[in-house]
Parts: sequence; structure tokens; C-alpha cells
Amino acid sequence: MNSFGMIPLATIALLSPALAQQGDASRGHRDFRACVACHSLEPDRNMTGPSLANLWGHRAGSLPSFERYSDALKSSGIIWDDRALDGWLTDPGRMVPDNEMPFEGIKDASVRADLLAFLKEATKPGAPQQTAQQGGMKGMGGMMGGGPDPNLKKLEPGIQVKSISYCHDTYRVTTADGKTRAFWERNLRFRTDSSKDGPEKGSPAIMPAGMMGDRASVIFAAPEEINKMIEARC
Repeated sequence: MNSFGMIPLATIALLSPALAQQGDASRGHRDFRACVACHSLEPDRNMTGPSLANLWGHRAGSLPSFERYSDALKSSGIIWDDRALDGWLTDPGRMVPDNEMPFEGIKDASVRADLLAFLKEATKPGAPQQTAQQGGMKGMGGMMGGGPDPNLKKLEPGIQVKSISYCHDTYRVTTADGKTRAFWERNLRFRTDSSKDGPEKGSPAIMPAGMMGDRASVIFAAPEEINKMIEARC
């Protein structure tokens, strides 16, 4: 193992008080809700972060279906087990400098112990997804709460985009219910979702974003649809 890989292992030994505690998987189940905005427990269903399915015993940064690992994590040499995961959940930035996970860590050892107890069961092969993907969370630092991304195959008229026009600094989005809403150009994002839960081709969805109700994301099935949908018209 190279010297870079030794740094996280030494750090783990200093960051593992949760391992001395008996975690409560039912509390960890509730705590997991903040994680589901970025992580799935379904094998190879990757989101902002990689799927956590079958996590124990695998090398960090090695899931073949996930393409967005940082170079730092891929070269860390970490094998995920109880001690490594406790160190990661405590302070990922200290454990693997320059990793790209937007998460400050969980400082409460009891919360980490509960979450680890839940994850150890929920990430096993064959774990029931209908229970593993639910819960509530405290103490997750920079992670925001949330739930799994909605299935966009069948859209309600109010979120099914029919047309988008652009004039000066304003987008106008018309949905299948006949309503049109104007957005300042910096408040409307264009995204794609090619997964099984993404929209049908030619039928993008508009979803709310932000805290003030003035932002939204239009989600397309493929990148080439974006320019085709937007019409420059005043």
C-alpha cells in the first residue's frame, strides 16, 4: 500500500469512539433519511453519490457503475468495514483529503453507531428496499434531509413540460395543464436523468428547487433534447 493509503488508516484509529457503543438499527433507520437524497441502497442505482448496496468488504471508489469518484478516494486504499466507515462518517475530509463528498461528518458517536448498525443490515444482499429507504436524521452537518428521487415516467400535467421559450434574461415554461411560469435565467436549471426513473423521451419534467419557490429544474431524458425544446422567442 502506498503512503497516501496509510494516512486514512491511521486517521481511522483516532476517529472511532462509536465502535465502542452498541448501535440501535431502528434509530439508524430513521437517521438514514438525510442520506437518501444522495445514496440508494439498491444495487447499481447511483444518484449524486454511489449506491451503498453490498458496501462492507469493498474497496473505496471501486463500484464499476459509478463514474464520479474523486481521485483521492479511488487511490485511498480503504476497505469499507465498521472501523473505516465510522472514521468516514466522523470526518470524511480529514480521513481522505480532497475527496468530493459534500458532507461535514457526524460528530455524535451515538448517532454514528445507530447509522452503522442500520447500514450493516440494510446494505446486505437481499435487504428489503421498501424499509431500507425510509427514515429521519439528526446531526448530519452539511447534508440536507430528503427522500428518494421521484419516478418521472408518468407525469402529472402540472409538471410535464410542453414548451420552453427564452427572451432576454427570462425563460417561460408551459406545462401540460396549460399554465406558463416565468423564471429568471439563473433560477432555472436543465438536467438529465437517463435512469429507469427518469422521464420518457420528449416528455421532460419540471421540479421545484430551492427554499423560496422561485427556482426549478427541468429534467430531460437525454442531453440532445435540451436545445430542441428551448425556443428563442419574445
